[in-house]
Amino acid sequence: MLRTAGVWLGLGALLYLVLCAALYLFQRSLLYFPQPARGTASWMELSVPGAQLHVSLQERSGPQAVLYFGGNAEDVSFSLAELAATFPEQSVYALHYRGYGHSTGQPTETALQADALALFDHVARQRADITVVGRSLGSGLAVSLAAQRTVSRLVLVAPYDSIEAVAAQHYPLFPVRWLIRDRFDAVALAPRVRAATTVIVAERDEVIPRARTDALVSRFAPGVVRLVVVPGAGHNTLDGHPGYDAALAGRP
Repeated sequence: MLRTAGVWLGLGALLYLVLCAALYLFQRSLLYFPQPARGTASWMELSVPGAQLHVSLQERSGPQAVLYFGGNAEDVSFSLAELAATFPEQSVYALHYRGYGHSTGQPTETALQADALALFDHVARQRADITVVGRSLGSGLAVSLAAQRTVSRLVLVAPYDSIEAVAAQHYPLFPVRWLIRDRFDAVALAPRVRAATTVIVAERDEVIPRARTDALVSRFAPGVVRLVVVPGAGHNTLDGHPGYDAALAGRP
């Protein structure tokens, strides 16, 4: 009897270790969902070490620009029209992450953070007034960028404190903190952000728990953040809800 129980315990432990190994090896396929560029937006290429980046854009005259970093399964070329309508005076640059759209390379936290900086530096040579918008996965990139460069305004849509904390909440039975590679630790960088920041939260967000957003907001310097909760919205249904476009644009 004891021997049988020991065998089952051993098999259970082995299965658990196999699942941990699978999470470690395939975690990036759970985090990144590269999308082809199906939209018809204008675009440009940006050369960076190890990749050619595809950037959908709406160019306008003047010094103002918006940089957009989307979600983990988003074709940002489809988002360009809404962004251009929301920011009618600004040029809009929407980054297709490595492996997304026509961008080459493989997405990792380190690579995407470097790409965000490269896009900012490229745009800043022509535009002096830059707003940075990050949605979901892209909110971590936006915080990282705003902590390292001078931006005019920061907008975070459905943001998190860290991907590590989100994963740990979704997978409580696994030692996520030991396994994860791409942590996107926005909460550690938030105190360094000085730009006026709008945080837009979906009331019924089923992907990013509200506790994760609140943990991020609490780390910004006092007076930096304006928090907007969109009633009835889910993580992927913020667009079109009353109040979302105004919050995105920075209107009351």
